[in-house]
Amino acid sequence: MTATIRGIQKAQKANSAHIRALRPGGALGLAVQAGLILTHQSAIRKTHVDTGALRASHRMRYEFTAAGPRGVIFIDPNAENPRSGEKTAVYGPIEHARGGEHAFYARVRDEDGPRISRAVAREFLRGFAQ
Repeated sequence: MTATIRGIQKAQKANSAHIRALRPGGALGLAVQAGLILTHQSAIRKTHVDTGALRASHRMRYEFTAAGPRGVIFIDPNAENPRSGEKTAVYGPIEHARGGEHAFYARVRDEDGPRISRAVAREFLRGFAQ
């Protein structure tokens, strides 16, 4: 009996592309980084300004974990308001909890989340196609 596998090279090539896309510097990681930057920019734009300390204290961190790439936006725990000396990480969540126009992270999700998600998907597909 003789058996033949057809299309094995094409399947192997596609599998290699999937593996490359999931590496830290691959399409998925680059897409997460792009989404992280867009989310950070949106949070900055949506944060109300008094002294500008809270707006300036938004930070982003990209990490590659066992679960895959991950982006985190947070308020710098060391940043201080120059006028009051209060930590922005203390009063930032209070400002956010006021809701509505003050809820900068919720507004990013609600107002810009779909646009950012589409941009991340486009970036992933662009990188995956290469």
